[in-house]
Amino acid sequence: MLRRVTFTTLISMYRIPFDRVNWTTSAFLIGTAVIAVIGVPIYLIRVGIDAFQIAMFAFFLIATMMSITLGYHRLFSHLSFKAKKPVKLFTLVFGACAFENSCLDWVSDHRRHHKHVDHDDDPYDISKGFLWAHIGWLIFKLRPEPPMDNVNDLRKDPLVMWQHRYVHWIGLVVGIIIPTALGAAWNAWQGGNVWHGALGGFLLAGIARIVVAQHCTFFINSLCHTIGRQPYSTGHSARDSAIMAFLTFGEGYHNYHHEFQHDYRNGVKPWQWDPTKWTIWLLSKIGLVEGLRRVPEGRILLAEMREARARAERHLERLEAMPAASSAAREALANAVEKLTANYHELEKAVADRVELSRNVLRQWQHETRAIMRELQRRGDPATV
Repeated sequence: MLRRVTFTTLISMYRIPFDRVNWTTSAFLIGTAVIAVIGVPIYLIRVGIDAFQIAMFAFFLIATMMSITLGYHRLFSHLSFKAKKPVKLFTLVFGACAFENSCLDWVSDHRRHHKHVDHDDDPYDISKGFLWAHIGWLIFKLRPEPPMDNVNDLRKDPLVMWQHRYVHWIGLVVGIIIPTALGAAWNAWQGGNVWHGALGGFLLAGIARIVVAQHCTFFINSLCHTIGRQPYSTGHSARDSAIMAFLTFGEGYHNYHHEFQHDYRNGVKPWQWDPTKWTIWLLSKIGLVEGLRRVPEGRILLAEMREARARAERHLERLEAMPAASSAAREALANAVEKLTANYHELEKAVADRVELSRNVLRQWQHETRAIMRELQRRGDPATV
């Protein structure tokens, strides 16, 4: 049965379905990783590195990652804002440099992931195993490819279709050949060894940057469905991870994203690290993007309160089933649940009636909700960790 298939069992030699291996993708993923792991340290030891190579690596990494997070993901997959042609072109060109397939293919997979999360039709279903969600789904094709009938809106965009036709050539020229040429040109201008400069550009801003960008993206599919907090919903495996948000330009707040996928923000709280949302906001101020979609604060708090209430009720049931639990602890939690329920119903009615509540009221309810979550975590409730 397909649902029992895991990446661990697949890599057992006698069970590898060789007829279903995606050889081109496998060779590229494994080859670039081997070159990065072996070639980069040797180059750094034998040749060293200068400020230009560091700056070029940083530029290509930021441009590539931002093109995936801002472009492929929030703009094209979720239509969370509208962008002018310069923004579209930039993200499509540097998105191709990630070698994560064309925008059209990427978006089709991602939309199916959201529609069927944690089920068989989810391309990177975490229930098939961590390694499957991370990279196995790219290496092995376990079924015929589903029809790409969920990206008809993007088929109407000539820039998207141009990139779809030439994605590998764009990635090769812009993502590998240009960094190699720039490295050579810099060393020639500085009077250094041209071949050393070319090799450095190829290895660092080319290959190593591709590997880093790809695996940061892959960790959203694997790690952010395995480790982290679920403050908005436990109805799916997606989790919030501040560490992954730092590594992926804000994409790590994945539990929020799965609840409110059309919001242009992933890190919805002011203090949360989300350079992608800040970039989108800045681009809106200079007229390059518009129509930023935001979930109202009341709806976000409602989701937090719903989840906190459900967890508090479950914890109270466990306390009531434990004779050793103190009556004071049970009473305190019962009062908290009652207060939270009253707040929840009041907010639910306000949201349904589209009544604008004062910011002070919302913040007070938010403070009470998070206080309950912290208390549950202190009591060792595993769902809050």
